[in-house]
Amino acid sequence: MPRPTAAQFAYGSATVVATTLALLLLFRTESGVGVAAVGATALALGLLVALRLPRPGHPKAEGAGRTATVRASAAARTHHALEGVGARERVPAARPSARSSARTDEHSLRR
Repeated sequence: MPRPTAAQFAYGSATVVATTLALLLLFRTESGVGVAAVGATALALGLLVALRLPRPGHPKAEGAGRTATVRASAAARTHHALEGVGARERVPAARPSARSSARTDEHSLRR
């Protein structure tokens, strides 16, 4: 199981503290059972908040799944549109100019 991130600790802890204070002030409980119920509820909510945070590097955190789907559908629409106007051949790749190939040993800012 992967370790929780600092953001998960921070958001989960802040949620537990804020929920505990809010519930204690809202219900004005003084009994031990009421305080225990408020504490258990706050801990459960803090755990839920911490677990729902996206992990860095996780595909869901970056939206990679949706982005790839959107790109694939956009590419398919473009391909079909180009076929509709008769553009079936590929455009040849750009060739380097004679000036750029003559100065390959120099830095680009020294022109």
